[in-house]
Order: sequence, then structure tokens, then C-alpha cells
Amino acid sequence: MTLIRLLRAEFHSLTTTRLPLWFFGATVLLALAVAAVVLLGAGTDDAGGMFGTLAAQRSLLSFGENAMMVAGFLGAIVVASEYAHGTVIPRYLVTPKRHYAMLAHLLALFLAGGLLGFVGGTLTIAAGAVTLPVVGLDRLVDAGTALRMVATATLAGAIGAAFGGGVGAIVRTTGGAVAAIVAFLLLGPPIVAQLSAAAAPWVPGALIAAIAGSVSATSTPTAVAALLLWVSVPVVVGTVLVARRDVA
Repeated sequence: MTLIRLLRAEFHSLTTTRLPLWFFGATVLLALAVAAVVLLGAGTDDAGGMFGTLAAQRSLLSFGENAMMVAGFLGAIVVASEYAHGTVIPRYLVTPKRHYAMLAHLLALFLAGGLLGFVGGTLTIAAGAVTLPVVGLDRLVDAGTALRMVATATLAGAIGAAFGGGVGAIVRTTGGAVAAIVAFLLLGPPIVAQLSAAAAPWVPGALIAAIAGSVSATSTPTAVAALLLWVSVPVVVGTVLVARRDVA
């Protein structure tokens, strides 16, 4: 099968299960949470300090890290669950060149994660745009900045899904893959940043912030390259292991 046909099959597989819908639902809930934070925070004495500066609004409306985390879970669960349910076996019977099948799987996840990040980033910006004026605060994030933040969320979601897919292929159990995503994307980076100031700008959260323009410690091209390097490790290792290990 050609890569295009494999990619079509992967999209069909993704769109015929409910799992992606749950993750898109979680994305909508995160955007609604932003609206709730603004509305509830408006009644506090420090509402101006919480939401009244450009830096505060950038932080509030940034969806990049959330996109990478949510999409990472999506990718890990989608790939690992195929081993748990045995659906990976007919996949590789139909496509003996396993690395082609794995690359198509990861590419489909990359695109799905990008869509998830785009939707989440757009809804989060929209939630802020609607609720900030309601509570009497000016919108300080201009259109150009908002577009950059949405683009960052799109990229982060795409990379997160591919990262998770690679981890799922390595671990091959759903629980283990989820635990690995928590360790690598949620718990590990803050610990690394605390232990080494030199490493702090290179953890995923800091790289996403640099791409979004929230920090200037790393240039945007360098941050994008570093983030792609992050995702390349599990993607390459997972693809190699898929080609060499027994499926069952």
C-alpha cells in the first residue's frame, strides 16, 4: 500500500472511534475554563493584576502547553491501545513494511493533534475575547499576537500527538504510555528546569512559550527546531522498534 492509502486508512480509523471526540471535548472544556476563570476572577480585589496586563493575558490565553499535553495523551492511547486490543496485527499483515504503516499512523496523529491544538487555541482566544470586555477589562492581545498563539497551539498539538504516538509504540501498554506522557511532559520538565538553569529554556513548555512570543530566551526558529528534536526521539525509536519487534 502507498503512503497516501495508508494515511487514508489511518484517518478512517481515527474518525470511526469515539476516542478523538473525548479529547476534543476536553479541549472545549479547557477553553470554557478560561472563560470561567475570567468571570470568577473579576470579582476579586486583584482582578486588574490578574488579567489587566499583556503578560497576564498572554499567559491566560495561551493554549500551547495544554495542546501538547492533551494531544500527547491522544497519541499515546491511540497507538498503545492497538496493542492492547490486538488491532495492530491485521495492520501489519496488510502492510508488511511496518515502518511505512507506523509513519502513516504518526502522520495522521500529527495532523489530528494539529487540528486539536488549532481548535483549542482558537476557542481559548475567543473565550478571552468575549469575557474580558464583559468584566470591564481591555483586550490587550492584538490580532497578530492572537494568530501567533493559535499557530503555536496548532504546532504544539501536532508535535504532542506524534510524541505520544512514538511513546505508545515504545511502551505498548495504555497505562504505561499514559504514565510516560505524564512523566515526560508534565512532571519531568519542571523538575529539570529546577535542577538546571541552563536546561530550563529547552524544556517543552519554555520552547512553546518562546514560539508564542511570551519569552525571548530562545529565538523562534531555534525553539521550533528544539521542539522537533524532542519529538524525533520517540518517533524514531518507536518506528525502529515497530519494525524489529514481534507484534504480539
